[in-house]
Amino acid sequence: MVGAALNTTAVDDARTRLVAKLLTDGMITSPAVEAAFRRVPRHLFAPDGVSIEAAYADDVVVTRRDPGGKATSSISAPWLQATMLHAARLRPGARVLEVGSGGYNAALIAEIVGPGGKVTTIDIDPHVVDHAQAALDAAGYPHVQAVQADAATGWAAGVPYDAIIVTVEGSDIPPAWTDQLAPDGVLVVPLRMRGQTRCLTLIRHGDHLTATNAVVCGFVAMQGAGADPTIRRQLRGNDVTLLVDDPTTAACDLTALTTALDGPRTDLWSPVTMPPATPFDSLHLWLASQPHPYGLITTNRDRATDLAPENWVACPALVTEDSIAYLAIRRLDDTTWQFGARAYGPRAPALADHMIDLITTWDRHHRHRPGPHITVHPHGSTPAPTQQTRLLVPRRHTTTALTWATPEGRA
Repeated sequence: MVGAALNTTAVDDARTRLVAKLLTDGMITSPAVEAAFRRVPRHLFAPDGVSIEAAYADDVVVTRRDPGGKATSSISAPWLQATMLHAARLRPGARVLEVGSGGYNAALIAEIVGPGGKVTTIDIDPHVVDHAQAALDAAGYPHVQAVQADAATGWAAGVPYDAIIVTVEGSDIPPAWTDQLAPDGVLVVPLRMRGQTRCLTLIRHGDHLTATNAVVCGFVAMQGAGADPTIRRQLRGNDVTLLVDDPTTAACDLTALTTALDGPRTDLWSPVTMPPATPFDSLHLWLASQPHPYGLITTNRDRATDLAPENWVACPALVTEDSIAYLAIRRLDDTTWQFGARAYGPRAPALADHMIDLITTWDRHHRHRPGPHITVHPHGSTPAPTQQTRLLVPRRHTTTALTWATPEGRA
């Protein structure tokens, strides 16, 4: 926790600046959420040594790491917390389960649902639970219950929940979550779909869940029974790694890709351009939605400068057992960037052509539209057939369907 000897004026000013930023950026859109952010002392939930400025910045605060230094728990960025609170449609008197604890978000929820509501926050890590409960008590929220439990099991003692807010990233929807959700409840969850994570607002629709909103996000990975990490395939030691997040691609023998990356490169450039600093996250999701072996390459930008992917951390790539093509981008002038493909291996020209076709199709049909219709179906249930482009992501408990519609009804 931030040291006890604090300048209360500095704390109040920092909190006021944070709320002002969230209002200006359009992240806070209701009086209830605004009041919660103004009341809850975020610094009390931060670890020792975190400054007041950092505690009230619109950014993530890491609260726990594993022995290798990887974050395993954090206080989410306030803009994302505000977005999820709005998405959950919280109201006074609501019963809410938070999956993935830290304390601060649970306190925000408690402010919104009021004394007539019930808030339970769970986490698999006992250290996180103890810290969250201590901070909640110190901040004036002893009625919020922090419990050690596996995310996949939820917390049956508080059912039914009007909202379940998940603050860890997973690739599946455990049955406990839907079983514990009220019939008209809202599930807000960061769901990973072939390496692309979106915070989905899910509501019941017959025998499945339908997303009413999807926001690009990043969270620490779920632990315990629901853990499903991506598979890491080293292509050039630790300098170039292919991240695989679906069984079809994982089943491919990709050892020849290491040799391919040391060979000649094919570059193709599309007619699709954009101004600087323009978001294009729907292109990443569109490329992931194709019925083709797919992964994300992560590259050491200091030691693999020859590759020059569009994104050094997670760049979309189409693969075969001996060839790879990934998204590229180049600057044409001060006002224009151009999308393209870089490819290696004996099938590089065909793969690059395919990626250029996909980029062009995205630009023509999907770039300026809301994105895919996302539904989550329980095991044994499948979505109705369609002629539109659709990706099915099968997991242990559910199948997620991403359906891309065009104005003409064709992909």
